[in-house]
Amino acid sequence: MPYFAKLLLLIFCLVLLVESRKHRRRRWTSHLDVQRASHIFKKNRDLTKAWKGKTEQLLRVDEHDFTMRPAFGGPAIPVGVDVQVESLDSISEVDMDFTMTLYLRHYWKDERLSFPSTNNKSMTFDGRLVKKIWVPDVFFVHSKRSFIHDTTTDNIMLRVFPDGHVLYSMRVTVTAMCNMDFSHFPLDSQTCSLELESYAYTDEDLMLYWKNGNESLKTDEKISLSQFLIQKFHTTSRLAFYSSTGWYNRLYINFTLRRHIFFFLLQTYFPATLMVMLSWVSFWIDRRAVPARVSLGITTVLTMSTIITGVNASMPRVSYIKAVDIYLWVSFVFVFLSVLEYAAVNYLTTVQERKERKLRERFSCSCGMPHSKTMMLDGNYSESDANSLAGYTRNQMGPEEEKPEKMVVHLAMSNESNSSRKRGLKGHVGLRIIQNTHAIDKYSRLIFPGTYIFFNLIYWLVFS
Repeated sequence: MPYFAKLLLLIFCLVLLVESRKHRRRRWTSHLDVQRASHIFKKNRDLTKAWKGKTEQLLRVDEHDFTMRPAFGGPAIPVGVDVQVESLDSISEVDMDFTMTLYLRHYWKDERLSFPSTNNKSMTFDGRLVKKIWVPDVFFVHSKRSFIHDTTTDNIMLRVFPDGHVLYSMRVTVTAMCNMDFSHFPLDSQTCSLELESYAYTDEDLMLYWKNGNESLKTDEKISLSQFLIQKFHTTSRLAFYSSTGWYNRLYINFTLRRHIFFFLLQTYFPATLMVMLSWVSFWIDRRAVPARVSLGITTVLTMSTIITGVNASMPRVSYIKAVDIYLWVSFVFVFLSVLEYAAVNYLTTVQERKERKLRERFSCSCGMPHSKTMMLDGNYSESDANSLAGYTRNQMGPEEEKPEKMVVHLAMSNESNSSRKRGLKGHVGLRIIQNTHAIDKYSRLIFPGTYIFFNLIYWLVFS
């Protein structure tokens, strides 16, 4: 029995020894973990906890008067500017303005914001610190509307370097005025500019300049407009003078736009040209078809009026003539002249018929002819038939009983030919051209298209 008790005591001691070793091992492992964690913490410690006090105290914001510009009383502080154009949103001809979204960045040095740093790294802040330090008061000249984007927060960034250099960036959308010249519209090119200037500081206090010249202006390759082709962006700078305040540095973002002509070819030029060509169809319609020729002429005139009204409705009411106005109004004149041409044809036809009626009443030989024959003669025989009979006598035409229906024509034209011979050969030819109304239509078929083609050649050579 004592032997069994000794065995149990020995087993109990062994168990205690094993558990104590396990406990020591756990404590040693925990100690190593703590050392490793402290080493990692020291390596990647949170810098905000290492700084004693607020950021304003680190930058010594409270120790300086930031209502004054840096180096006040000394030379003008240079402020570099660069711009990245994100989008050119719209161009309005009616309001004469454009809308642009851009990233505007300023670079300057303010030694009051310098801070000690072992790694020479910069500090980046949002817009909350901007209200507590000095920043350039740059504004957009001739701006109608502008705003800084604030979704989801204010799109403002401030980056301060240990030596006091500052980068101030913001995302802005601005609508500015653009003086456009529409004398060549729609074959025009427009040059617009966005102007930047300090509002309060003259060139003696603040010197604005493009940080890298033309390289200071960057544009997105995806920028495109529906009506314009963006030809180029470039920068310029000059001094602006105000009589009350003095000279200021002004920076310009210039861009040139070339209008796409294809839209206006489809919507304006082609319809106007087709209306002019449609008005020429009346020259091939019989002059006796009064409803057809009149309705065709009135329709083309009204259509041209509608095209002119539609074009001017989308344009500002400028006091000078545009290129499209010249084309549309010349086309309108061609259409209107085609209507006047038929008015002249109809009038001369009426005058000729009246003269023939008086001539028939003078000759007693026409009294013996039935009235129905005389009316049929007026409606069925053309001037070419009558002119072909003007040089023949009654005997040459044949017996009266064979062709009685041509007797009145022979007598009437014979009388006219005798009177024309008395005036001379030249007067006879002129009388036949005037009396032959078909000749007016015949000449119009050549004169109208030829003149219009010549006008188009001159127009496109001058304005394109």
